Amino acid sequence: MSKNQVHILLVEDEPSIAELLRFTLHDAGFLISIASDAAQARKLVAASLPHAVLLDWMLPDTSGLGLLSEWRRDARTAALPVIMLTAKGMEEDKVKGLNEGADDYVTKPFSPKELVARVQALLRRKMPEVGQQTLTYGVVGIDSDGHRVTINQQEVELDQAEFKLLRYLVAHPERIFSRSQLLDKVWGDHTFIEERTVDVHIMRLRKSLGAAADYVKTVRGIGYKLSMDDKG
Repeated sequence: MSKNQVHILLVEDEPSIAELLRFTLHDAGFLISIASDAAQARKLVAASLPHAVLLDWMLPDTSGLGLLSEWRRDARTAALPVIMLTAKGMEEDKVKGLNEGADDYVTKPFSPKELVARVQALLRRKMPEVGQQTLTYGVVGIDSDGHRVTINQQEVELDQAEFKLLRYLVAHPERIFSRSQLLDKVWGDHTFIEERTVDVHIMRLRKSLGAAADYVKTVRGIGYKLSMDDKG
């Protein structure tokens, strides 16, 4: 699994548990931020969206469930991958958490290795561009850990922006994305890059892809998609 620059926000008010999880997740290759309450978590998410959140049910100010409900009502955070952490083991509590929009649910005490595996599984399901070590589409191959791209098994050189853009498109083939969506998903929702800059990156990416340049289609009036279909 590629964990390069994969940012996990841990919302946990018990210092011993937070430190254990920080060490475990950092050792697995993730970038970790820790919030000890809902207020701090709100500030961190407002500053930059993490790739996923580990959210404790019991927090000193607002319950984790209440915070999750806030995020699900906000368009910016509605799809944020969230795993609930809780000592509550009753079936109705699990159902309540999942009904509020949790993507997964882990009951304390749990194995740190199991939690890492659950995070990896969630990323593979929700964000394949960061949850898979290798991606392929047609003649395009991507090794995320090695930051390598091959076309017809021949390595090609891409800069950081081109690599991130291609990886996202390959992870979501045949889907049409507007320029603003690509800005949010590839460069981050707090980027100040203008939308027309996406066109420049697309042009450079096509040039770098050579034989696979035609995979990157312009959908007139909407944006771009990755497709092997001859139609634009």
